[in-house]
Amino acid sequence: MIDNISWLAIYPEIVLLTMACVIALVDLGVHSARRTGTYVLTMLTLAVVAALQAMYASSGNTFYGFGNMVVSDAMGNWLKCFATVAMMVTLVYGRPYAADRDMMRGGEMFTLSMFALLGMFIMISGNNFLVIYLGLELLTLSSYALVALRRDNATATEAAMKYFVLGAMASGFLLYGLSMVYGATGSLDIGQVFKAVNSGQIKHQVLVFGLVFVVAGLAFKLGVVPFHMWIPDVYQGAPTAVTLMIGGAPKLAAFAITIRLLVDGLLPLAIDWQQMLAVLAIGSLLVGNLAAIAQTNLKRMLAYSTISQMGFVLLGLMSGVINGNVDATAVENAYSASMFYVITYVLTTLAAFGVILLLAREGFESEEISDFAGLNQRSPLYAGVMAVCLFSMAGIPPMVGFYAKLSVLQALVASGQGLYIAMAVFAVIMSLIGAFYYLRVVKVMYFDAPLTATNVSAPVDVRVVLTINGALVLGLGLLPGGLMALCADAVVRALAT
Repeated sequence: MIDNISWLAIYPEIVLLTMACVIALVDLGVHSARRTGTYVLTMLTLAVVAALQAMYASSGNTFYGFGNMVVSDAMGNWLKCFATVAMMVTLVYGRPYAADRDMMRGGEMFTLSMFALLGMFIMISGNNFLVIYLGLELLTLSSYALVALRRDNATATEAAMKYFVLGAMASGFLLYGLSMVYGATGSLDIGQVFKAVNSGQIKHQVLVFGLVFVVAGLAFKLGVVPFHMWIPDVYQGAPTAVTLMIGGAPKLAAFAITIRLLVDGLLPLAIDWQQMLAVLAIGSLLVGNLAAIAQTNLKRMLAYSTISQMGFVLLGLMSGVINGNVDATAVENAYSASMFYVITYVLTTLAAFGVILLLAREGFESEEISDFAGLNQRSPLYAGVMAVCLFSMAGIPPMVGFYAKLSVLQALVASGQGLYIAMAVFAVIMSLIGAFYYLRVVKVMYFDAPLTATNVSAPVDVRVVLTINGALVLGLGLLPGGLMALCADAVVRALAT
């Protein structure tokens, strides 16, 4: 019999699922080109779900439901809250763009985005291999459909096919790895897996073999080298509104399942998976930053930027356990630094793509770096928001990106390990190289002559949200303490259970 705690653990998911089905039906009666009724109902639903998640997270309670298959804890609830807000912002930015490109003949964009969000929720809450995998498939299948939403656009269709083929391969990696771990431990429950691995009674070789495939699957979802091939093509080929859906909120879910699988389930094998993450991090920082320099397409440049940014997230994740010794302070600093990094990265990405979406007009994709020439003369506000985002991604103070990078580097240096300190130095050098391609866009916006005299216009909701978004990137850089403390508290509560 399912108890009340089980229903309480997934209450926000039930609300989201029910309303996604209701909105799909309601949309049949909506005939406006911009699907105003569907849009308003979707935003109200997401606002209620975000409020529920924030309320759950603030309570600080942790409870398990459905025979320990799902977990509701502070870390998961905050990540779900931020993912919901990110999806709301994405829909605000993407609606005018989608309407101009005939992507709203039906309400698929709204219902698919809600099902993608539900997939993220299931991934974040999963305390069982099968639940995590089901959430992952719900997210990826919805994402494939979203990328192909412009049915008459050859580039979008090609991007969807690449995403589908490579995504299926990555899902196979992850599933095979999880099946190996299940075969070795005899359990799908993450808590039971931890106990079995910690007992030391299981063949180490079998576990590590499964672990390699698990890390490969996770690396694809995070988009790190050498599993990054899909990111530049999908970012560039997908409609920009969908690029933001793929590049924003899902990164929070990918971070969550990495924590659930590697830290909650396989922490005794940290000495093995940290070495793998170290190689992935070095490759991502190197390839991401060097390849981005050669790009003239801004979406493609931001794709390679994403690869290097995820390299920093991995640096945080690999510095929690030192020489196989689990130290509470080191674990808290490392994993909370990674959580802070991924949240602030999503916040910055939202604003950057918001400006790209804003400058796109009917029949014109504003995605080449040259399209931003003289933006400051056409619209100082939007040029300022974009500059703040680029400075943040480059790690220039006082933007929030600087403190995100600093917290990860502090976790590495605090380990006292020569290798980790060397990796921190390497990360700083790569960030200096990366600053070039970010500052190049700022130079184009402020010092090049504009290609067109057209004024930049945007609906009121887009203008307001974009301004708040840009202000948060700057404001959280000036006062990062609150969000850092929230991340640290959430990680401590999650790991304590």
